[in-house]
Amino acid sequence: MEINDITGQIIDSAMKVHTALGPGLLESAYEACLVHELLQRRLNVQTQVPLSINYDGIRLDVGYRLDLLIDNRVIVELKAVLEMHPIYEAQLLSYLKLSNLQVGLLINFHTVRLKDGIKRIVNNL
Repeated sequence: MEINDITGQIIDSAMKVHTALGPGLLESAYEACLVHELLQRRLNVQTQVPLSINYDGIRLDVGYRLDLLIDNRVIVELKAVLEMHPIYEAQLLSYLKLSNLQVGLLINFHTVRLKDGIKRIVNNL
């Protein structure tokens, strides 16, 4: 599956979850429902994937976790916040760089219209 097909499936799944649940729940609820939806679509989904950093030739586990890793190609960072801040985009871009992946989706479920809460981030390798 092409990366645009994967991101399309993720966005469509997120829209379905948001339509069913609406805004106002905890991030963990959206994560569980989104994982279920993505698995129904036969995508490979990993949750809370540890992400280490390499510093000075040493691999360090400092507690970073990817919310979702889809088909080992797309990172999904979930939020359920009133206001999106640029630091969330920087966080996802850092995750992409650390994992040597190209595309990530930042999805904030705490919006009236979910399309306003989705941002695609690209790591220009």
